[in-house]
Amino acid sequence: MVEGESGILAVSWDKDKDVYGQKIGRPIYEPSKRRLTWESGAIATTYSAEEPDRLRGPQHDALWADELAAWADPEATWDMAMFGLRLGTNPQAMVTTTPRPIPILREMLRNSVGDNRTVAVSRATTYDNKANLAPSFLTKIVAKYQGTRLGRQELSGELIEEVEGALWNRGMIERNRVSVLPDMKRIVVAIDPAVSSGGESALTGIIAAGLGVDDKGYLLADKSGRYSPGAWAKAAIALYDELGADRIVAEGNQGGEMVRHTLTTERKNLPIRIVHASNAKQARAEPVAALSEQDRLKHHGTLPELEDQLCTWAPLEGLPSPDRLDAMVWAFTDLMLGGGRDAVIAAPIIITAPRPSPF
Repeated sequence: MVEGESGILAVSWDKDKDVYGQKIGRPIYEPSKRRLTWESGAIATTYSAEEPDRLRGPQHDALWADELAAWADPEATWDMAMFGLRLGTNPQAMVTTTPRPIPILREMLRNSVGDNRTVAVSRATTYDNKANLAPSFLTKIVAKYQGTRLGRQELSGELIEEVEGALWNRGMIERNRVSVLPDMKRIVVAIDPAVSSGGESALTGIIAAGLGVDDKGYLLADKSGRYSPGAWAKAAIALYDELGADRIVAEGNQGGEMVRHTLTTERKNLPIRIVHASNAKQARAEPVAALSEQDRLKHHGTLPELEDQLCTWAPLEGLPSPDRLDAMVWAFTDLMLGGGRDAVIAAPIIITAPRPSPF
C-alpha cells in the first residue's frame, strides 16, 4: 500500500495538490513509526489487520482498508477501525479487495443499493489492467483459471456466493472439474420448461450430461435460456444432435403432452422421456448431490451460471429450485439413478455400445 509498485509513494509527486488546489506534496515515510507525513501536515498511520487491538484508541477522518476479504478476523478489525472513524464533518472509508462471500462484504454490498445507500461500489478486472501485466501471465494464468471459481473471483472480481444449507459447495465442484472426457455410454439432454417466455419469466433449463465408460456422470453443456416453446425445443434438439445424444428427458408437470407435442412438432420420432415430479425438489436433488459428494459427478470445463445455482439454492429456505439445477437433476436421475420413481417413458431406447467422447 505504501512502498509497492503502485503504492502511495510510487504515485505521489512533490507538486501534488488536494481537491481544493492546496499543495500537499510528496509524503515522507517513516517505517519505524508506521507513518506517512505530507507537507500539508496530513498524517497517515499504517496498521496490520493481524492486530485489531492496535486500532483501539486512535481516531481518524479517513480509512483505507486493503484486501479486507482476506483479513484473519475481518469483523473484529473492521469494528475497531469504525470506532475510530469519527473526525471531521464527513469521515469515510475506502475498501479495496478481491471479493469473497464473507458477511461484512455482503453487508456492504446490501448497503450499496436503495434510496438510503451508504456505500458506492466500483469494479475492475484483471483484464482491465492487462497493459501493466506480463504477457506470459495473461497467456498462462488467465488461460488456466478463466471461468473457474478461482478465476472468476481473482481475475474477474466476482463475488462468488455460497449459501449455507446449499446441497453443493464450490470445493465439491472444483474437486470434480475435469478437462478430458472418457468415452460415453449414454448422453441425454434434459429440459425443465418454463411456464411462459416473457421478460420476467423463469428460464427454460436445458442441460446435457453423459454417463462415461468409467460409470461416472459428466456435465457436458448448458443451453438454458428464456425461450418460446418452439425455440427451447429447437435449442434442445440442436444440442441433442451436436452431442449425439440418445434421449431427451423433459419435465412434464406443466403439461406432459404439451411438452411432448412441442418437441415432436420440431422432429418426429424423437426418443423422449417425460418425467413428472411428485416428490419434493429437495428429495429429488439430494441423491444427485450425493453423487457429487462421492466424486461420481464430474464437471467438464466451466458452466458458471449452473454452478452458481447449485451453490446458492438452499432447499430449507423454501425457495423454488432454479431451472438449470432442475434440468441437471433430471439428467443424472435418468443416467445414474434408474430414472427415478416419477419417470414415465415416452419412447424406449436401447444402447448397444459405448460411444466416443464428443469433445
